Amino acid sequence: MIFLKTEDEIELLRQSNLLVGKTLAEVAKLVKPGVTTRELDKVAEEFIRDHGATPTFKGFPNQYGEPFPASLCTSVNDQVVHGIPNDIVLKDGDIVSVDCGTYMNGFCGDSAYTFCVGEVDEEVRNLLKVTKEALYIGIQNAVQGKRIGDIGYAIQQYCESHSYGVVREFVGHGIGKEMHEDPQVPNYGKRGYGPLMKRGLCIAIEPMITLGDRQVIMERDGWTVRTRDRKCAAHFEHTVAVGAGEADILSSFKFIEEVLGDKAI
Repeated sequence: MIFLKTEDEIELLRQSNLLVGKTLAEVAKLVKPGVTTRELDKVAEEFIRDHGATPTFKGFPNQYGEPFPASLCTSVNDQVVHGIPNDIVLKDGDIVSVDCGTYMNGFCGDSAYTFCVGEVDEEVRNLLKVTKEALYIGIQNAVQGKRIGDIGYAIQQYCESHSYGVVREFVGHGIGKEMHEDPQVPNYGKRGYGPLMKRGLCIAIEPMITLGDRQVIMERDGWTVRTRDRKCAAHFEHTVAVGAGEADILSSFKFIEEVLGDKAI
């Protein structure tokens, strides 16, 4: 069932999502060669709890195994999504996609950003650039009167025009009092198909795009998803409220990009 949000509920969602953006900015301060993703996770969890919220990912149930053990998903290089923070040291030239969720005042926040670690190859940087651009192209279609398929179609066409793979197995989603609500929001699709979008619908749009083939596999931990061909993948995500004229972006990359400066994608 799809739940449309009131203006007051959207403002509560905005608060949770802005906290996600600020948390990712704290992560951005630390991303460099020599740091571990477990260190990033520790800082993020402390920051979230210090601001009166809880990390929604920690303890999240899993039909394939154990609940998620951390506050961030940290997916490095060929890992697409749901990477578990660990003690492996990030190296110069790596990329790390950081997905973060918060729960505050009864509503969820969800956003993701892919960071460069030191100096990254131009080919990989371009993947990140196109994936981020695709996110905003998708958001342009999150308006009243359009359909969910219009979002996926726009993202798919843009990314495939650059010869990138568009992951099918994992998609965006509705969001509100629960992190995952209806409808699903694929990054592929047909124009004019899918649920009709109405004002007050809140969704997380999150392109997951690969440098090579779109095929993915799940690691034995039951969480980490990586590309089958071991080529890099990028992931950017915003939570938005569908509007009459344009979408209202509830999360923010502003805080991240203030930290990164001219190194931002």
